[in-house]
Amino acid sequence: MKIAQVAPLWERVPPPTYGGIELVVSRLTDELVRRGHDVTLFASGDSQTLAKLEAVYPRALRLEPEVKEYAAYEMLELSQVYQRAQEFDIIHSHVGITALPLASFVQTSTVHTVHSSFTPDNTNIYTHHKQQAYVSISNAQREINLNYVNTVYNGINLEDYPFVAQHQEPPYLAFLGRFAPEKGPHHAIAIAKKAGWHLKMAGKVDTVDSKFFEQEIAPHIDGEQIQYLSEINHAAKVELLGNAAITLFPIGWQEPFGLVMAESMATGTPVIAMSLGSVPEVIAHGVSGFVCQSYDEMATMIPAALELNRQTCREHVENKFSVSQMVDGYEAVYRKIIQGRIHSNGRIHDAKIKV
Repeated sequence: MKIAQVAPLWERVPPPTYGGIELVVSRLTDELVRRGHDVTLFASGDSQTLAKLEAVYPRALRLEPEVKEYAAYEMLELSQVYQRAQEFDIIHSHVGITALPLASFVQTSTVHTVHSSFTPDNTNIYTHHKQQAYVSISNAQREINLNYVNTVYNGINLEDYPFVAQHQEPPYLAFLGRFAPEKGPHHAIAIAKKAGWHLKMAGKVDTVDSKFFEQEIAPHIDGEQIQYLSEINHAAKVELLGNAAITLFPIGWQEPFGLVMAESMATGTPVIAMSLGSVPEVIAHGVSGFVCQSYDEMATMIPAALELNRQTCREHVENKFSVSQMVDGYEAVYRKIIQGRIHSNGRIHDAKIKV
């Protein structure tokens, strides 16, 4: 198949540090190439890929403070994609609502992976274009009625996450993610203090969250019980998660997937998380971690989580969240959409996809 992969321009593919969508796009794109598909990746110019790379800007836009209008470059990227639509069997968009209007005007089908949650604002445009083809990354994500082709869970390369049979001593809790209210780093601190545990935290602080960080996080960082490691690269991330006794995932929103949970379990480290969004689909409760109804319950489950088998945590990810399984799922989606195109009076148009 000739496939166009359309990635956000905010971060490079794959991301050097934090960036869930771009990491998924990278693993998907490279594996599709390995399987013999003709893939073109539309992304920032500093992206690294086995596919043919098309870029409208030389670097990830978050590294360019002089760029004031991100949307301008995203529209330029999408213009290039859809001006060349006839070159592809299918277009796979990872950029959200901005691709929806343009996808309606070309014969080549577009499938949209919804990587974010729905809001009152974006629900309007998704609903307006609900006949287009969508992939959800968890069943919990399907909060509005769209033309879902399938649910395809995000996958990771297990080779990138070495298994750690025994956590580090003295033991510590880990938190990895954006330092934003919905990700719950302030809850992670409260849980660690209530349980009397050391907590190591890593992740980026976006400008929009700087006030939250300064008010809710910084006062608790003492370098001893609560340690802040800043934004870290992949090697440091694997070390943080793999050496931890437990990873905390104290979210306060309907998380569409939560790649950190899979990454942690891949290293053998169980996860204790709030029962929101995709969490019950990602964690095998009582096997690879615990799904909790409150932050207080998360603290009380620490002793039980220490008893979980780390090899079993690894096997859970191998069986459910590998790159191979993810790409199998997307190949099936592509074929279903392409085969759903029917000929009528010499013209090609998209049939309504039945799940």
